[in-house]
Amino acid sequence: METYENTDPLPNPLMTVGLAYNLKKGIESVIEDIEAEYDSIETILAIKEALERLQCKVELLEADSGIFHKLLSTKLDIVFNIAEGIHGRGREAQVPAILNFLKIPFVGSDETTLCLSLDKALSKRFLSTYKIKTPRYKIFNSICPNTKVNLKFPVIVKPNAEGSSKGISDIAVAENHEELRQLIEKNISAYCQSVLVEEFIQGREFTVAIVGNGGETLIFPPMEIKYKNRGQKYNIYSFNVKKNYKEYVDYICPADLDKSAEKKMKVMAGKIYRLLECKDFSRVDFRMAEDGEIYFIEINPLPGLAPGYSDYPMITQFNGVGYTDTIKMILNSALKRYGIKQLI
Repeated sequence: METYENTDPLPNPLMTVGLAYNLKKGIESVIEDIEAEYDSIETILAIKEALERLQCKVELLEADSGIFHKLLSTKLDIVFNIAEGIHGRGREAQVPAILNFLKIPFVGSDETTLCLSLDKALSKRFLSTYKIKTPRYKIFNSICPNTKVNLKFPVIVKPNAEGSSKGISDIAVAENHEELRQLIEKNISAYCQSVLVEEFIQGREFTVAIVGNGGETLIFPPMEIKYKNRGQKYNIYSFNVKKNYKEYVDYICPADLDKSAEKKMKVMAGKIYRLLECKDFSRVDFRMAEDGEIYFIEINPLPGLAPGYSDYPMITQFNGVGYTDTIKMILNSALKRYGIKQLI
């Protein structure tokens, strides 16, 4: 387990915060986005420095095989969890489950919410019972010679339980059954999991950041991910686009929406957040069709916090909330939820 020690400890910290994370290791792989969900050391240190500016002592907790022992041997007031987990469909739940097992307070949603949300099809199925509109979809669990689907082409193909646009290449949209078969085969071979195929919504793309709990939940105005005209037939927020976002997209926040569309999107985001029992912070993604209909795409209750890169801190920054204050808002939401004195 790699450690990064604080060489300048605070004289009188207000509390001790564990920072749980998974770190990019530079693994060599034919799969370009193999570590897409993990954080860089720069992001870890940015969160650590923000917490220290808030007068917190920070203990770094890499979420590997040594984390259980580290949690047992370290006195913590709360854990700021951004760990993605190691393996499997329920990997995002691994650290929260351990923290709950040890009765250690932590920032963010619990293991049940994270499991349900990471599985795109499962969360869509659950939310559809509450009349949340989402594109029609089908799940494929194996490579089949016959990929006939009762869906309207074009369709987008993505791994069912990944985040950070992992598995979504620049060529992720199929216009016919043969292209669909090839994309399904490619995804299952690369990511060894079920594949989500859903009708592609031509139109505009938005994401909504949320912070807080209960009646104090704050829903920020939607941010539009506006694609630059580069001649592409389908605008998709692929791994390549995210990695090279300055080349491909502009971020508009607040988005240029009429009041009624903005309200509808924020209401939908808040409803999804409540139904999935998210805690402290999340980000919800939408597409708006050319006819103005709004579709839920997915929710990320463990959104990236890389300053100057991730959508969540970008949205808060657009709304006048600096990076340290963003971390403070998230942490205070959790502290209040546990009945622990909040940071002023």
